[in-house]
Amino acid sequence: MADPYTILGVDRSATEKDIKSAYRKLAKELHPDRNKDNPRATERFGQVTQAYDFLSDKDKRAQFDRGEIDGDGNPAAPFGFGRGGGQGGFRHDSYEGFAGGQPDGGPDLSDLFEGLFGGRGGGAGGRRGPPPRGGNVPYRLVVPFTDAATREAQRITLRDGKTIDLKLPAGVEHGQQVRLSGKGDPGPGGPGDAIVTIEIAAHPFFERDGDNIRVDVPITLDEAVGGARVKVPTVDGAVMLTIAPGTTGGKTLRLKGKGFSRKDGERGDQLVTLQIDLPADDADLKRRLEGWHDTRNPRARLGI
Repeated sequence: MADPYTILGVDRSATEKDIKSAYRKLAKELHPDRNKDNPRATERFGQVTQAYDFLSDKDKRAQFDRGEIDGDGNPAAPFGFGRGGGQGGFRHDSYEGFAGGQPDGGPDLSDLFEGLFGGRGGGAGGRRGPPPRGGNVPYRLVVPFTDAATREAQRITLRDGKTIDLKLPAGVEHGQQVRLSGKGDPGPGGPGDAIVTIEIAAHPFFERDGDNIRVDVPITLDEAVGGARVKVPTVDGAVMLTIAPGTTGGKTLRLKGKGFSRKDGERGDQLVTLQIDLPADDADLKRRLEGWHDTRNPRARLGI
């Protein structure tokens, strides 16, 4: 990758806010969904996303600014190696006077070279480790509550512009990470992985309780007294629920298999708590109840 600052069109002194703003502007302009017939835009989108991820990592950005790593996160060439033997680099004749790879009476540099080049003195025959894999790439995936409950596949756009459909794991949890093998940065030893952190979005009226889902459903007074069949929302769509005559407010009914998936692939339940919703000021209701009093003490179990 070229200079990430250049790719995003920002200065090296840019703040995190400046970098995020530049990325959002370019990502909106270059997103593959808006440029289906423009492969160049898709390629640029991947470069912009990679540059943003790079500069969002404070450690990588600091190392890059100090010249310790390049735009791909690889170590910069030590002592100017690879620069044609120019100023600051090693020249072949700089080894004159060395005996066995070190100057007479001078310090032993073999350990230094071994650490840099993977062999004693960097000479032929030195033992080298396997070539490094590419870096892992982090992704953040916000999943709608209902999709998480039903394990609806989620589409992810990778930094190279390609898209994949991710099947959510059974028993998915907020903050859980999923590893996509070989979907990270390229490297001489093969590509790294993509690490996807799942965030389950909150819902306006559903609430997760372990593998179950809770929801409060209001019913009218006549539905509670006389019984009724009412429509109730679930993550799979609305269903009809039977309310028995004389149902009290706060009663919880159970809908089997309408909760979150468990790790074994089965699903929890939905717990529906009924709330009797009385009109604020209904003259007809007051007239009908006039002269009637409930002589029970519904708070007796509380000791009052």
